[in-house]
Amino acid sequence: MNSEDKVERAIRDLKNGKMVLVHDSDAREDETDLILPAQFADKDSIKTMRKDGGGLIVLMISSEIAEKFDLKYLADIYQDISDRYPTLGKLLPLDLPYDTKSSFSISINHRETFTGISDIDRSLTARRFAELAGNGDINDFVREFRSPGHVPICIARKGLLSERKGHTELAVTLLKISNLIPVALGCEMIGEDGRSLSRDLAERYAREKNLIFLEGYEIEEVAEKWLEC
Repeated sequence: MNSEDKVERAIRDLKNGKMVLVHDSDAREDETDLILPAQFADKDSIKTMRKDGGGLIVLMISSEIAEKFDLKYLADIYQDISDRYPTLGKLLPLDLPYDTKSSFSISINHRETFTGISDIDRSLTARRFAELAGNGDINDFVREFRSPGHVPICIARKGLLSERKGHTELAVTLLKISNLIPVALGCEMIGEDGRSLSRDLAERYAREKNLIFLEGYEIEEVAEKWLEC
């Protein structure tokens, strides 16, 4: 199956609320993430991510949605208040071994959750955030959510893959070309040895679960072609 066929199948699966697996590249994090449109999040998808993925479960959002809800990169927030809180300035992640800047923003819980960490709670937070991203405004956002919470948000670069080729940009690109709300739920896959799950094992998992496995470059190639049309 060529890259375009794989991405087309991924789009069909995503629109049907199925997860896809995305590996960034050997030269970057060399990690595979489980990706799902957050608008389809439910307790079972959170359970799958925490049991079969094992990494951090996050929301990956477009820069447009971040602007809509006035969300900033956490590193920029730390920088802005470093004169008052010098320790936060000293904690800025300026020495990342795989990137130049973290995509993390704030973390949230929906106000109708209890602690926020249960599968039911996190699925509500993720799903409702995506719904408001599609048809709400900043007043809806602050009315329905509190921070800090148990669902971290990562913001994609404005130029997407032309600026950064992380899972956040890959997931948002995939949702955009799928004409879905560009809010993805994602989770890194961790192996039994405590390290990132190898690509071979991630591909085996995809075959066993009948899920599509995509390389980052495949998303980039197809997105460039489709966005030019």
